Amino acid sequence: SLLQEKKMPKKKTGQRKKADKMKLRQKEIAGRRDHMAIVEKPCNFSMECDKCQRRQKNRAFCYFCQSVQKLPVCAECGKQKCMMKSGDCIIKHVGTYTVGMQMVGAICDFCEAWVCHGRKCLQSHACACVLRDAECIECERSVLDHGGRCFTCSFCFKILCEDDQFEHQASCQVVEQENLKCLSCNRHGQYSCLRCKICFCEDHVRRKGVKYEKNQAMPCPKCGYETAETKAMSMSTRNHNFGRQQQNYAEDDGDDDGDHDDGDDSTNLLSAKTSPDT
Repeated sequence: SLLQEKKMPKKKTGQRKKADKMKLRQKEIAGRRDHMAIVEKPCNFSMECDKCQRRQKNRAFCYFCQSVQKLPVCAECGKQKCMMKSGDCIIKHVGTYTVGMQMVGAICDFCEAWVCHGRKCLQSHACACVLRDAECIECERSVLDHGGRCFTCSFCFKILCEDDQFEHQASCQVVEQENLKCLSCNRHGQYSCLRCKICFCEDHVRRKGVKYEKNQAMPCPKCGYETAETKAMSMSTRNHNFGRQQQNYAEDDGDDDGDHDDGDDSTNLLSAKTSPDT
């Protein structure tokens, strides 16, 4: 009969359920790694030097005293101890765990951090290092020129050093023009590009011959970066700190007003003496 031919599926054991959950968890971690923020990358971890006790970015050598750290952290996978579970270690250490200098395999030329001796980390980190072209947009310093961590601006998503992080974000929502109008038609700019610092209206933000997805952010027609609504981002315009209206002459010299008053009184007296009525 059909009922006899059908076999019931085997009941999963506790060990099998645990292994399936671990696989799903590993898939989630691998998917998150591509969309991880720059501050969560192991090569941009915060590190405290063992010798001088100064906090800095994860490095192979201290930025200030050039000392080697006792417990290096891999710039790709972020581990401090190699347990050889993956099996791709170039230096085999069967039955023993490696820490310190026994775990490292190379130093990245871009982020100056240790890379472990795993084959996957050594082959993939240098090409995909997030600090490869990390140059601060404000001070134009690279990772080699400052000891702090690197961040990205939450508005224009450009690289910032630790010194200029808050100063740049406070002034990033400023449009490089004197009003919030579209440059093409002089109408109100409903969309703003935070990289180009330009406003666009509803018509000129769309390019001819380009299909746009529904319910998605409009890309900038100049650079392709996602635009934001001007009213939602509290955009402000450029202002000038020079000119006749910005200077206060009254506070420069307090005696000038008195001198001018005396001069005005003397001119009034002279005009009164030379008038024909007197």
